[in-house]
Amino acid sequence: MSKTLFDKVWDSHVVQHIENGPDVLFIDRHLVHEVTSPVAFLGLKNRGIKVLYPERTFATADHNTPTRNQHLPVKDKLSANQLKALEENAKAHSIPYWGLGHEKNGIVHVIGPENGITVPGATIVCGDSHTSTHGAFGAIAFGIGTSEVEMVLSTQCIMQPKPKSMRITIDGELSNAVTPKDVALYIISQLTTSGATGYFVEYAGEVFRNMSMEGRMTVCNLSIEMGARGGMIAPDSTTFDYIKEREYTPKGKDWDKAMEYWNTLRSDSDAVFHKEISFNAADIEPMITYGTNPGMGIGIQSGIPTAQAMDAGAATYQKSLSYMDFKEGEAMIGKPIDFVFLGSCTNGRIEDFRAFASIIKGRKKAENVTAWLVPGSHKVEEAIKAEGILDILQESGFELREPGCSACLAMNDDKIPAGKYAVSTSNRNFEGRQGPGARTLLASPLVAAAAAVTGKVTDPRELMELQEA
Repeated sequence: MSKTLFDKVWDSHVVQHIENGPDVLFIDRHLVHEVTSPVAFLGLKNRGIKVLYPERTFATADHNTPTRNQHLPVKDKLSANQLKALEENAKAHSIPYWGLGHEKNGIVHVIGPENGITVPGATIVCGDSHTSTHGAFGAIAFGIGTSEVEMVLSTQCIMQPKPKSMRITIDGELSNAVTPKDVALYIISQLTTSGATGYFVEYAGEVFRNMSMEGRMTVCNLSIEMGARGGMIAPDSTTFDYIKEREYTPKGKDWDKAMEYWNTLRSDSDAVFHKEISFNAADIEPMITYGTNPGMGIGIQSGIPTAQAMDAGAATYQKSLSYMDFKEGEAMIGKPIDFVFLGSCTNGRIEDFRAFASIIKGRKKAENVTAWLVPGSHKVEEAIKAEGILDILQESGFELREPGCSACLAMNDDKIPAGKYAVSTSNRNFEGRQGPGARTLLASPLVAAAAAVTGKVTDPRELMELQEA
């Protein structure tokens, strides 16, 4: 029987199928952080049980961590308590723990791949919605709630109804300055934030085959923003080259054995998906959001659409524009901005900093802009320094902060003030997501860089043309 990639991985992990109910799914890797794990560990303590497979569990501090002076005690009491609880729980259960200052510390969805914890064909969960990032390796990865975190800690299994399958295919060649972030924002703008609800998405076609692993991670990271349970891309030579010789990947004969399996991880040519969607790469341009959900995105040269054009409820649409202080029909180009945030599990990897540096090199940060440039891990931070990117940043008037989730969400010190506009490379632009009253414009690292040096929403292609002239 022909199967999709999703079917192959899911079915091979089913411990028990409950008739007219969910599947009991075995979980290969469980990632935990300080926000969603304390109550789960407390549940284990109250029941007098231990973590079943601590070697399959990995803990890092990321959401509540400061991105400056990490060598000092954390000032916020709630954050400090959560970080301390994670450290103590990891020690009590013999779980690898990478806290502040540890060389492997960083955002959970950045350190997983860079340490080889993420591999093709695995099932991966974490108490964080953007766990879908790991699907870039041909894994089934999805976010879970705190009660489910406790379930996985205690049984290494989870009960889940099997989602339907969707394939999104994009063929053709991307235009200049169109990045994986733009591809993802374009897809969400076309499907809306609920267009993939109930589905697990496979991304296929030339565009995704030609992407780097870091680009694929960005796309899969944003799968959740169109309602999908997760997203995945079939592993290939790009995948295998990326993971080979990383700390937790198989070695020697174990690698050869794993490769035999991994090379089978692709959808059969006659596999049937519940839904198929196709786009043309030529239709995608640098994107930017203008509203209060990731689906409210447009090409950067476009005007803000009307509610009628969006087929949106007038009251809800106007509420969103009112929050942003925007009007239907207005151009996004030229709108003044206050903050730029480069980072998060969406765009906090070395390729993102390379892209940002390519725009700002030889230019100066705009005086009206506050820029928070936050690497996704210490390994990314090291690469920024080793490649000379830090020199470019500093020469242009930028400061590099320490690793963490930072301004992706208002759970640490990096909060955008009320009423201020932030061009952000993160994943969500909900009301108050980056701070009470903050106004978020989601964009790629190239668009963020262009805004950082001009002080307003700017098409990065204009600056790239000047560099080439």
